[in-house]
Amino acid sequence: MTEKNWYVIHTYSGHENKVKLAIEKGVEGTDMEDDLGRVLVPVRQTFIIRDGKKIDRERKLFTSYVILEANLTPKLRSYILSVAGVTKFLGVGKNSREPTPLPEDEVNRLLGIADADYDAKSFNFMPGDAVKVVTGPFTDFEGVVTQIADGGSKLTIDVIVFGRRTPVELSSSQVEILKK
Repeated sequence: MTEKNWYVIHTYSGHENKVKLAIEKGVEGTDMEDDLGRVLVPVRQTFIIRDGKKIDRERKLFTSYVILEANLTPKLRSYILSVAGVTKFLGVGKNSREPTPLPEDEVNRLLGIADADYDAKSFNFMPGDAVKVVTGPFTDFEGVVTQIADGGSKLTIDVIVFGRRTPVELSSSQVEILKK
């Protein structure tokens, strides 16, 4: 048995789970079953507040993409491409007819084994800090941090746009603290 690699499949939007189930059920009990490993639709837990109640929900990290671990034989590749909702494998280019597997460090990050490569600087923002936006559409706007999420990597900042206070959600790498 050869080593399995990770590949990305592009699907129709909203068909990710259907494609995942179709692939898993379709190879079950066939000679392709040993060639297929895990099939993932990466999600993260979020919540929304509706009628004053906190409701947990899952959000897809990559809309329209399914990630699978496989020894990609021509038979398995052909089967996957024939599944309803699958459009193509990612990484097939002009020079190569075979899809390019994901690098191991990227797979580890997706599986949560390794953390994402954040900037070396640590994010030490507190609500009430005065900040200046350094990149993005709000470059050179100044504002005040009102909320911090994802361990300090996402910030909600109130900026003044057209004379009105407007909350803007930004990555902490897009802002810098104003010197006092």
